Amino acid sequence: MRAVVQRVTSAAVTVSGEVIGAIEGPGLLVLLGVTHADTDVDAARLAAKIWGLRIMRNGLSASDLSAAVLVISQFTLYGDTRKGRRPSWSAAAPAAVSEPRYEAFCSALRDLGAPVQTGMFGADMQVSLCNDGPVTVWVET
Repeated sequence: MRAVVQRVTSAAVTVSGEVIGAIEGPGLLVLLGVTHADTDVDAARLAAKIWGLRIMRNGLSASDLSAAVLVISQFTLYGDTRKGRRPSWSAAAPAAVSEPRYEAFCSALRDLGAPVQTGMFGADMQVSLCNDGPVTVWVET
């Protein structure tokens, strides 16, 4: 699993003109990619790692603040651009594999006490955010 984690002051996801998930105040936007070999154990480990990352202001973690998290599925994190001009998506897991792992990740965050908002898996989404800092980190299992 791969995640791009951004510290935000606000973030929202819109599908077909309707906001389906939004967070306000200090929080995290997580763009989550899943590959073929990822498991629910990986999802739980990654959730715990992100929830405990000390990337909030004053060296705090999202868990210290009970900060909200907006999680968006993002298969393009596994795009391979080493050859040619067209990315290969072969490292990204198909929906039958990745959707349950995405749901497991969100559930694991909720089990840790995170207030979680989500996008819509597989949908054409528009994501808006106000990156705070800016702070953006890449986390992998």
